[in-house]
Amino acid sequence: MNSTQWSMITTLLIFLLLLPYGNSIDSFASNQTIKDGDVLVSSRKLFALGFFSPGNSGKRYVGVWYNKVPEQTIVWVANRDNPVNDTSGLLAINGDGGLVIYGKDRKVPLWSANVTLSSPNNSMAKLLDTGNFVLFEKGSQRILWEGFDYPSNTMLPFMKIGLNRRSRFNWFLTSWKSLDDPGTGNCTYRIDPSGFPQLFLYKGQAPWWRGGSWIGHRWSGVPEMTPNFIFNISFVNNQDELSIMYGITNDSVFSRMVIDESGIVERSTWHEQVHQWIKFWSAPVEQCDNYGKCGPNSNCDPYNADQFECTCLPGFEPKSPHDWYLRDGSSGCIRKKGVSMCQNGEGFVKVPLVKAPDSSTARVNMSLSLKECEKECLRNCSCMAYSSTDDRPGGTGCVTWHGDLMDTRTYTNIGQDLYVRVDSIELAKQRNKSSGSLSNKGKLAISLASVLVFCCLVISIAYWSIKMRRKDKPRQNQFSFGATTPSIYLDDSPCRTDPDNTRLKSDLPFFDLSTISAATQNFSNSNRLGEGGFGPVYKGVLSSGTEIAVKRLCKNSGQGNEEFKNEVLLIAKLQHRNLVRILGYCVQDEEKMLIYEYLPNKSLDSFIFSETKRVFLDWTRRLEIICGIARGILYLHQDSRLRIIHRDLKASNVLLDASMNPKIADFGMARIFGTNQIEANTNRVVGTYGYMSPEYAMEGLFSVKSDVYSFGVLVLEIVSGKKNTGYYHDNPDSNLVGHVWDLWKEGRALEIIDTSLGESYPIGEVLRCIQIALLCVQELANDRPTMSTVVFMLGNDAVLPSPRKPAFLLKRSNYTSGDTSTGDANTINYVSCSVVEAR
Repeated sequence: MNSTQWSMITTLLIFLLLLPYGNSIDSFASNQTIKDGDVLVSSRKLFALGFFSPGNSGKRYVGVWYNKVPEQTIVWVANRDNPVNDTSGLLAINGDGGLVIYGKDRKVPLWSANVTLSSPNNSMAKLLDTGNFVLFEKGSQRILWEGFDYPSNTMLPFMKIGLNRRSRFNWFLTSWKSLDDPGTGNCTYRIDPSGFPQLFLYKGQAPWWRGGSWIGHRWSGVPEMTPNFIFNISFVNNQDELSIMYGITNDSVFSRMVIDESGIVERSTWHEQVHQWIKFWSAPVEQCDNYGKCGPNSNCDPYNADQFECTCLPGFEPKSPHDWYLRDGSSGCIRKKGVSMCQNGEGFVKVPLVKAPDSSTARVNMSLSLKECEKECLRNCSCMAYSSTDDRPGGTGCVTWHGDLMDTRTYTNIGQDLYVRVDSIELAKQRNKSSGSLSNKGKLAISLASVLVFCCLVISIAYWSIKMRRKDKPRQNQFSFGATTPSIYLDDSPCRTDPDNTRLKSDLPFFDLSTISAATQNFSNSNRLGEGGFGPVYKGVLSSGTEIAVKRLCKNSGQGNEEFKNEVLLIAKLQHRNLVRILGYCVQDEEKMLIYEYLPNKSLDSFIFSETKRVFLDWTRRLEIICGIARGILYLHQDSRLRIIHRDLKASNVLLDASMNPKIADFGMARIFGTNQIEANTNRVVGTYGYMSPEYAMEGLFSVKSDVYSFGVLVLEIVSGKKNTGYYHDNPDSNLVGHVWDLWKEGRALEIIDTSLGESYPIGEVLRCIQIALLCVQELANDRPTMSTVVFMLGNDAVLPSPRKPAFLLKRSNYTSGDTSTGDANTINYVSCSVVEAR
């Protein structure tokens, strides 16, 4: 054996020895293999490749995962539909120069990359720092095959979604079959190139959610898609290619978009401090996201709180008025009777801030302006509507629809303007509305002007008089807690000084009333999200684009100055992903407002107690919500700088963000405990009937175990979809807690499970949650577990103790007017022993 041969053998032996351990090895050649247990790691150690088993499966797959993320997160799978049944798997380059995966039978591959080279020994496979697994020719470095051309359920930065128009090669995501099976699932996420190209999410062959068309800087159906310092978005639409790709400016940030087993698309980023994937966008999340929710020629408005979300577009009427009356809009709308298109006097009515209709059959002319687009549509009798292909100022491009207008929906503060064709009669009606409105405004302006002329002198004198008096003595505000200026301000808060000395001694930013008024469109009813005992809550948008929720305290609110002050001073010091984030406050004259982050899915009770919406909460979602609430309470009781007892935990005080993550809200009733303090006593019992522990309701004693009791009730409501204060035929005098206890003793606890879950839930896991809930609502506070124990029980399979008799808060017919058992409108209850009792 000569020295050259010996050198080659030595090199090969070193490679084979290092392969199981060598994190620096990112590639292999045609004379090398990757066995089960060997791992390739990209050059900067960002990604790893090897054999893995998903979930509880014993089958083996070749996949790519994040190397620096503690929990194995698979981003690409090679043999997703052809697993290896044991650990005999082998990844190699075959005699033709292509990649193959073998099982025990080394003759017939289970999976191959279908590459044939004239010089087969000249290919090499490599894992790149982007997560792309490529096969290339050694000499020319020409890429022969790449994993990014065959995505599984995850889109990574620099991965394309779209179509090669010349080769007809498609790049799209496909869901896994289950957490244990990465095989090709039923849901796909792809770009439809027909008409005006659009982004779609399909279930089977049917569209489930539509992301809309590319309108210059975002998909029309993704209003949350705004310029971000993390991403560089590249959209290509030419004769060769139609695609979108997300680049990333900071490769230390791990971001991914996943289509999960149920078909939900989620974008998340790895948070190193909390060691979790943080979801910040998902779809679909609400009813109007469902494709064709209201049928053709209609518009879906999810913010129509007091009315049916479906409305007909201008010039149309319900096809089936009876179904429409029953809140079923699936049949859509048709042209009003007697209307004939293509007559004299026709025109267009603008429908603002919408996701434009499905444009699969639309026509596009990128050279036309919006005004030219109107003329083009008017000349064609089949044209039903038009819009711009670019919603940015100065954007050009024309898209016209020639048929039914499908899947239009409204957004609150961003969207396209859609111009719908109407006949002369409908156009006249719309113009009369506008002119009538302008006429009324003109008359009002004249009246006000005459009054203004008369009062101008008096107002001026009064103004200067008050100003001179202020120099001698500061004006006293009716609502004054302190005399300090906060240390930070938001850019949208123009007030930099506080002449009235009325701000709280808080680290929170102070907002000027004019800023909040502008953000909420002067507290418009269309911006109203709901109302509690404290007063109404409004949605607002600051000039920076930040969405906010404004909690406005009413004069006759059950909550007063103390509760408002408590929430401002307390919640500012709390920071946790399962607690709602307060952005600031506003105190001016008699106005008292709290400004929170806006959470689009509103409160938990709007889902679990709704016959239509709770179907969106499968068991996995419900368990995530339960665990999230538990972690939030644990933080309050144990991990925060202050030891907090919430005292008003209930479904309406748990808000849900866009990814359905729970966030505990409303700290107006909360109390701070000392480090070694066990319990406290109060003469003023506050909270909500049905969630209060017996020792608190009857004796005014509260502790961390009071919140544990409320959590137990909340878990039972989440599992059952029923309110604790509901009516149960088996025991009309009992509440949900008593009803579940009776069923538990009889071994029939499964009967309480929400029927909307069907049969798709793990029985053992659900029963475990019910048992934990019953442990939390035991009659004696000392018998209840702490929240740290609850979190441990939820996350582990350890044997649970048997629950003892819970505290039954019996319902009575002689409730006082202060009782709130029928709703959560007021969160302050003054409870005596004649109202509730324990047994």
